Amino acid sequence: MLSRPKPGESEADLLHFQNQFLASRASPAVKIVKKADKRKGEEGSTDAERPPLQGRKDVVLLDDIPDILPPLTPAPPKKSKIKSACVHFEDEDPEERLERHDQHITAVFSKIIERDTSAVAVTVPVPTGDPFPRTFHRSEIKSEVKVGSGKRSIFAQKMAARRAAEKAATAPSPAECLQIRSAAPGALDPEGSTAEAPLPSIRGDKAGDFLTSQRPCLITGEGLGGQKSEQEAQAIHKENLEKMQSMSEEEILQEQERLLAQMDPSLVAFLKSRRGGSEGQKKELKMEQNRPEAFVESLPVAQHGVESSLSMQEFGMEESVRKEENMKVEITDDDLPVKPKKEWIHMDNVEFEKLEWMKDLPSPRQKKTKKGMQARFSLKGELIPADADLPTHLGLHHHGEEAERAGYSLQELFHLSRSQVIQQRTLALQVLGRIVQKARAGEFASSLKGSVLRLLLDAGFLFLLRFSLDDAVDNVMAASVGALRALLVSLDDEKYLDWTFSWYQGMAAFPFIPNEKEEEEEEEEELNGTEKSQDKKLKDENKPDPDVARYDVVKGLLKTRIQHRLRYILEVVRPVPTVVLDILHILTHIARHSSEACSQLLDCPRLIETIVREFLPTRWDPQVAEPGCLLTSLHGVPCATAMKFIRILASGGRNATARLLNKFEMKSRLSRFIAEDPLDLLLPREEAIRLSTEAFRLWAVAAGYGQACDLYSDLYPVLVRILQSLPELLSACCGKSPVIELSVQRATAVVTLLTHVMQTAGYAAELQAKLSSSEDSEQIPPPPVAWNQVSGLQPFLETSLKKYLQEISQTETWQTLQPLTTTYVIYLGVYYRACSQQPSINPVDCLEELERLTSEVLQPLLSQPAMHSMWDLLRPCSALCNPLSCAPAPESVSSIASLSCTGGKPPLSLIGSKSPFPFLTALLFLIDSITHIHKGLASKYSSVLGFRGLKDYLHHSWQMGPPSVTPSSAWILRHEYHLQYFVLALARRMAGTCPDYAHHASLHHCVAMALLSRLLPGSEHLAHEVLLDLAFNPEFLPEGKAGGPEAADFSDILHLGTSAKLAQPGSAAAFFTKPTRGALLRESYQNLPFIRSCYLSHFVHLQPTLTRSQASYQGQNYLIQSMLLPEVKGPILPSDWPFFPLISLYNKVTNAETRGAVLNSLPHDLVNTVTWNLQWVLLLETWRAKTLQSIPTAAKLARLMCVFLTGGDLFLEAPIHCYTAALLSVYCQPKALDSLNLDAPLPGLASFHDLYISLLEQFEGVSFGDPLFGAFVLLPLQKRFSVHLRLSVFGEHTSVLRALGVPLQQFPVPLERYTSPPEDNLNLLRLYFQTLVTGALRHTWCPVLYVVAVAHVNSFIFSQDSTTQETDAARRSMLRKTWLLVDETLKKHLLYYRLLNTESPLGFDLYEQLPPMRLKYLQTVTQKENKENAPVLVS
Repeated sequence: MLSRPKPGESEADLLHFQNQFLASRASPAVKIVKKADKRKGEEGSTDAERPPLQGRKDVVLLDDIPDILPPLTPAPPKKSKIKSACVHFEDEDPEERLERHDQHITAVFSKIIERDTSAVAVTVPVPTGDPFPRTFHRSEIKSEVKVGSGKRSIFAQKMAARRAAEKAATAPSPAECLQIRSAAPGALDPEGSTAEAPLPSIRGDKAGDFLTSQRPCLITGEGLGGQKSEQEAQAIHKENLEKMQSMSEEEILQEQERLLAQMDPSLVAFLKSRRGGSEGQKKELKMEQNRPEAFVESLPVAQHGVESSLSMQEFGMEESVRKEENMKVEITDDDLPVKPKKEWIHMDNVEFEKLEWMKDLPSPRQKKTKKGMQARFSLKGELIPADADLPTHLGLHHHGEEAERAGYSLQELFHLSRSQVIQQRTLALQVLGRIVQKARAGEFASSLKGSVLRLLLDAGFLFLLRFSLDDAVDNVMAASVGALRALLVSLDDEKYLDWTFSWYQGMAAFPFIPNEKEEEEEEEEELNGTEKSQDKKLKDENKPDPDVARYDVVKGLLKTRIQHRLRYILEVVRPVPTVVLDILHILTHIARHSSEACSQLLDCPRLIETIVREFLPTRWDPQVAEPGCLLTSLHGVPCATAMKFIRILASGGRNATARLLNKFEMKSRLSRFIAEDPLDLLLPREEAIRLSTEAFRLWAVAAGYGQACDLYSDLYPVLVRILQSLPELLSACCGKSPVIELSVQRATAVVTLLTHVMQTAGYAAELQAKLSSSEDSEQIPPPPVAWNQVSGLQPFLETSLKKYLQEISQTETWQTLQPLTTTYVIYLGVYYRACSQQPSINPVDCLEELERLTSEVLQPLLSQPAMHSMWDLLRPCSALCNPLSCAPAPESVSSIASLSCTGGKPPLSLIGSKSPFPFLTALLFLIDSITHIHKGLASKYSSVLGFRGLKDYLHHSWQMGPPSVTPSSAWILRHEYHLQYFVLALARRMAGTCPDYAHHASLHHCVAMALLSRLLPGSEHLAHEVLLDLAFNPEFLPEGKAGGPEAADFSDILHLGTSAKLAQPGSAAAFFTKPTRGALLRESYQNLPFIRSCYLSHFVHLQPTLTRSQASYQGQNYLIQSMLLPEVKGPILPSDWPFFPLISLYNKVTNAETRGAVLNSLPHDLVNTVTWNLQWVLLLETWRAKTLQSIPTAAKLARLMCVFLTGGDLFLEAPIHCYTAALLSVYCQPKALDSLNLDAPLPGLASFHDLYISLLEQFEGVSFGDPLFGAFVLLPLQKRFSVHLRLSVFGEHTSVLRALGVPLQQFPVPLERYTSPPEDNLNLLRLYFQTLVTGALRHTWCPVLYVVAVAHVNSFIFSQDSTTQETDAARRSMLRKTWLLVDETLKKHLLYYRLLNTESPLGFDLYEQLPPMRLKYLQTVTQKENKENAPVLVS
């Protein structure tokens, strides 16, 4: 065997080994093959195809190794882009090509100065015995790490240490240095000999140290790279020294300031730290410490202070740098969690800077700053305090910003949610969902600034969830569904909506449409309802999804076709039960949005089929009912949430209900889940009860439209069996349990169903009669259920009601059974109303039954002490008396409708567990039904209106301000308004029959007036009834019969002798006797029937909505189109509805004038309409002033100005003029004038200034100098209102000054409101003076404004307060012009004005002679003009 070469063998030995190998003819261990050059690309393929030249070269081949390594990525061979782009010819001169393409290089080359290397010594390598120069390893160099201002690699640190060692070897010893410096302590080396010249005084400080230093402080020359780099740096330093020595002290300071101003402060700090940290500088400072301080003492104080402050700054900077260096150097092996060992490869030298992140985190500490800190959340969605010190094993720390703080910020969670790692995306979405859920519960309201939900939605959280919903990974999809459910759905909202389902009119609900309006909606006022809805729908379709979602999240989601994606998840993905329930909750919330949303869900292909087939099957696996059974899939198992979703869809409209019952076979599902007892259903018990309850509710909704009543005959035995079992609940209610509460809810759903079936059957005879008649109107077929089929259940329910009412004193039992008792009472009220309309029922028998019910049930009930306590609870539970109980939640977002019930409502609230409102409303509804049929029984219920708790509640409720209408308050206030309406309905029947009722009338009329301006859309029937029977009923205005007009006259007589007199302007028309206010009130009281008809005719535009509302409240189920109420944008009637006829006429006139039409379209009884409107307002302002306190006084005056802007000379009609003057005197009382604010925005008025300009133009045209019209023109000119109103009169409409002849004695506003404080607007003062001097403003034409102008000009010209030069010149000039006036009367008024006096014919008093101070000032100003003239004195 051939031996291998060994160390030490010569070249001859190697040749000998080669010959032996060739002689043995053995095969080589390797084979050499020439590979193709990759850089040549396709061109090099020709060389690779040539056969290898084995005869010319040795080739080594390796077995089992491919010739070409496989590429890591299938990338094409690299090609040079420049090579293919540039084409060069062989005969082309390179110099010409350089000149042509790179001309600027030559300029650079020409400025390069090469260093002279002729004198540089050439160093020959030191000869050694080694074949190659000896290399050095960094491990051989001493490890001396010097951390500077920046981070340096280990190699750079080793090289720096090596250079330092070489310099130390060539440098002189310390003894030699000491010898040199001791020999010549004040001298420099020859290169620095110029320092012997005298230095300025500034060089005694640090600048002097720099000038006497031998080395530069900053420049070392290392960057030059040559051997003489230090010498060149020293030469530069020498040049700098010479330049500075030639400069004066001031020039050095100026140059220093200029450099500091131009340089970056961070660079300045860096240079100072470098200079302070240099070792050479420190040694020189040590040598020069013994120098005298004479130069420093000779500095000026200011300069010394600047230098000392700079030195303090340098010292502080050096200290901070030292601290940072110390902090960096302090990293040791003990700080690392893993100790390095010597056996580890390449761990001989530990790089502490790179391993710094492995050491323990510093303890978090809250920064003491006014700025808020970034919120961080745990994986459970909880807010982590800023100073919380949590262990790292919880997984809440990361290497982002604020690494010492635990938790994740919203920005980091957003970033994680788009990660490529599935687990990170899932975790981020889950945490965001938990954060949203806790935010909606209000857990962050007191800890965080701003709204978390609003911040997330503005950041695009909604579409992040929508994109994540399209993810193919099931976990990400499930997390996004959970987060979307947390964002949209509040389970507590759904709980309370289910709780109120069986209340009076509780089945109807407002749509979940946000209140926030779009900007374009204001431009659509002239369109009718159909055109407006179509135009809005078209605009929404053309808008981008984010723009739609910004004001309505559900509408934005529907634009993204979310229903199709949810259908795919349910049908194809078939997720776990939790995700299925979340999807059903989301769909339920979308269905609550509007009827349009319900239609889109119904039209989604296979969505409803999938839900009905998979989650409402008629057959399923019975194992799900076994105790302890864990459902892995909800598909194929009946689900109460799915039944509820179908019920909400049915509430969207009668057409949707018909499609669900027939197309999707919901009738068979209803029969399947109603016919069988919940205990017999093969489901968990609670889920079975919920499913049965939702089935009855769905049937009740269908019966509310008059549909699915054919099931009543089929399931009649089941209903009877359920009714017979209801008394058993009484014995089972001893203790609270979820099963009992669910059973009570199921019983209430059953009774609610029977109520609606009975309502439908109540109109069967009427519809049958219409069908039999030959009328051409639309024929509605009668329902498949008759009255005799439903009337037999009434005894069962009445018997159960009597038993339940006996438990009213048992608080816990009554609290559990109150919902069921409420539905019993509602059932009886509906039953007796329908019974009285049946032709087959004897009316006498019906009346006798009502008398029996009153005497045996209701009167004993009203006398129980528990009823007294229930009436006392009205005020504590009222939403009107406690506005915060229905206020929006802290995290409410305007684009997501919410009832703000998250976390539950307190027991003492309108929908709380102890609320008396549902039962008392039902009781009052029953009493209203009884007294409507049997009016003789009204007196039996007089005790109801006498309850102290009810009167206290009514008194406080109507005096509260108008409640804010939001989704969270509208549905609650609607139920409270029902109770108030039934109280007023009972009072209306009491007014004509009970003689003792008069002392309640005023209170109930105030409540009725407040209720009219509060009733919400959907309650138009109630508003119509209040207008028809209550608001204008003389019985509710007892002042008209009890001396009210006489009292008004007596009040006016008492005010005649006071300063607050109620003056009334006269008329420009023919003279007529001016009636007293008492006579006007008496006439108004007698005209109440005409006033009522006037207002009812002006509310005729509400007729379509009134018809729909009447169908709901009167139980005409065959006319009800939807259980969704109209969208809530505010109350039905505006707060200023008493002025509505006047506003309507003004708008009609304005629109006609705008279109150029003739004003003949106005009604013929225009005078009567305006008169009745003014009479009603006068009645309210006199006897019900507090009911109008929600309307600002400025708004009332603006409405009253419409009298002058409507119908030309309409205001000259005698009745209109009298009532307008009476109202003006009311609004000019001191309290009303104090509350008058014309500068604030007024409801229903775009600009008061524009309205006033219109009033001025109308006054110029048709006023005839009427004093009443003039008083309305003068009223806004008070000093405290906008100066633009006064400028418009004295600047643009000076012609009105000729006709504003309101006598001072008839003007109802004190002149002090016009003259105090003094006018300070220079332009207006000049206009005052101009109109006075030119004669445009005279006392005979306009006495009020003449007094005002004289007072202000007098105050201005004699004012000596310090002011601007322009104002002072203007008042001196105005005083001189006044002194030179030819009109002696005006001159006397302007100079000798003293103070206001309404008793004087002029309206003001004059000085007999000027006060000395004014006289002296006048002489000073006018002496330059005429020294001989003296002021004329009044004799």
